[in-house]
Amino acid sequence: MSVLQAGQGLDKWLSSSVRAAFRLCLYVLFTLAILPLQIFAVLSNTKLKTYIPVFYHKLCIRIFGITVRVHGKHAEETPILYVSNHVSYSDISILGSLLEASFVSKAEVSRWPLFGQLAKLNRTVFIQRRRSFAADQRDHLSRRLANGDNLILFPEGTSADGVHVLPFKSTLFSVASQNGHSKNLFIQPVSISYTCLDGIPISRVLLPYIAWYGKMKLVSHLFTFLGLGRVTVDVQFHTPISSSQFKDRKEIAEYCQRVVSAGANRSNFGRS
Repeated sequence: MSVLQAGQGLDKWLSSSVRAAFRLCLYVLFTLAILPLQIFAVLSNTKLKTYIPVFYHKLCIRIFGITVRVHGKHAEETPILYVSNHVSYSDISILGSLLEASFVSKAEVSRWPLFGQLAKLNRTVFIQRRRSFAADQRDHLSRRLANGDNLILFPEGTSADGVHVLPFKSTLFSVASQNGHSKNLFIQPVSISYTCLDGIPISRVLLPYIAWYGKMKLVSHLFTFLGLGRVTVDVQFHTPISSSQFKDRKEIAEYCQRVVSAGANRSNFGRS
């Protein structure tokens, strides 16, 4: 039995269905209003295609009741590959509100109702998990970076429970060991930690109401999450590195995993 199943009675007082419905309606209306603008920006290939998603995600986190505390600074070098741990679907709006960058996501997301279309309009790079696609995907990522696009990667390959950071898949770092725009690629590790709910530190019992992982149902989890109070998230930008500092992608993956995990642990234990 999962922690969430064991504490199902908590959701009656932790999450308000009225608040969830209100936030969901606001989110849908706001999304429908801004979609035509982003479609126009992408089709016309203007700089708005980068600025609109940031504005959109900033409004989304306000609708969701999320407060973001930023530690450190995101790198000024461009293009850059941001690598972050992955806790929940809300990570997208949190990082999207801070960075002018596109996400790297699993191909399945492109087929999700609404979220798939939003991801495409944010110029998300969709990747297949099969090895036979590895070279093509590496080349596609290299081209995006060579064109000056910043990318955000979740190298765990899935979302985790918010307590542990899973091992980073080194295959996803192949673009760092061979990229088309230069010999060096700048990489910045980022840690995301969900630390407080209505000002109270979040315990392991409460984390499953925020973290989305395993076999949790998306719709029911999302509705419960939207009904929560104000959630505080700590985002730590660590010192950027250059791919030339490492001999191969495995070293890069291991280094980034250690840095991101240490940062998440500091935040989770109140030492951010």
